[in-house]
Amino acid sequence: MACCDDESCDLGLTGQSKLESFLFSCELSSKVPFYTFQGDEEEDLEHFLELRTVCLGEGVKEESNVVEVTAMNHQGKTISVPIANLHISCLPMVSLGEFELKAPVTIRLKAGTGPVTVSGLHLIASQVEDSDLSDEEDDDDEDEDEDEEEITPIKPAKKKQKQ
Repeated sequence: MACCDDESCDLGLTGQSKLESFLFSCELSSKVPFYTFQGDEEEDLEHFLELRTVCLGEGVKEESNVVEVTAMNHQGKTISVPIANLHISCLPMVSLGEFELKAPVTIRLKAGTGPVTVSGLHLIASQVEDSDLSDEEDDDDEDEDEDEEEITPIKPAKKKQKQ
């Protein structure tokens, strides 16, 4: 999913959606072995968690640290999947790219004592009303008109006459 940051973009949903992004991070350890990401209960908002990196923290032991996520699959059933198996001597960090999940999502330290930091983006998609879109389009048209007025035409160079 492309991130538009306060601009309207089409997410393939009915109508138009506005997408906002915020930084996300949580630390898992033996003291706090899981974190549950949930969005607000507002009807017109959809919350997504885009996981980017899983990284071992300072003071980690020589052990495997397995991180798994639990979320809904396409059939609405809860599924748990390991996303990283980190070890300080061979794989202290993994990049997940843009691993996007719809809320609610639980991130769990399945094995190891951590600390493990999981980071990414909290994405909020909201429906944009048609009146909001028409206002933005009008503003865009005005900007284009102003740009056209400011551009002066390019005049061709004068040729030197040969004597």
